[in-house]
Amino acid sequence: MSRPRHHSDDDRLGFDETTNYVTRALSRLIPEWVARRAVTVSVDTSKAVYRRGEPVDIVVEFENRLPVPVSVPTVERRLWEWRVDGVLEATDEPRYVDRSPGSFEFRGGERKRIVHRWNGRFRRAEGVDGLPTSEPAAPGEHTISVSLATREPDDRPTDRTTVTVR
Repeated sequence: MSRPRHHSDDDRLGFDETTNYVTRALSRLIPEWVARRAVTVSVDTSKAVYRRGEPVDIVVEFENRLPVPVSVPTVERRLWEWRVDGVLEATDEPRYVDRSPGSFEFRGGERKRIVHRWNGRFRRAEGVDGLPTSEPAAPGEHTISVSLATREPDDRPTDRTTVTVR
């Protein structure tokens, strides 16, 4: 018997929370541009220097600075994105995601914290014999950036940090 990809008790979007219908209703009163500017993004890592191929824990925090609930519309079901040196999720492989719009909802003053692990490697779609391959990040500085996946790519809440690979 096959298992479903997602269980109803799993947290598919990266946040363990239930739907708050009051928050959802109140957040509709806040204009989209205000909600987008109300949410801040911060990113950090546990260390500044890593060995080549060592995993990097990326600590991301989103905060609604307003005392009222907000809902930030997103282009697709991916609510936020991370990049290393401008490469989405450190891979150039094609991504198949649900292209229907979503929304990132926050209660008044709410903070959401995520720890994501980058394996310290870049995944390449075309490796040896046309098969995907993975290579460790080259020695030097690498920029890790995080942003909300809003409809306005030029006006996305974003933050970045730099790590050194030796």
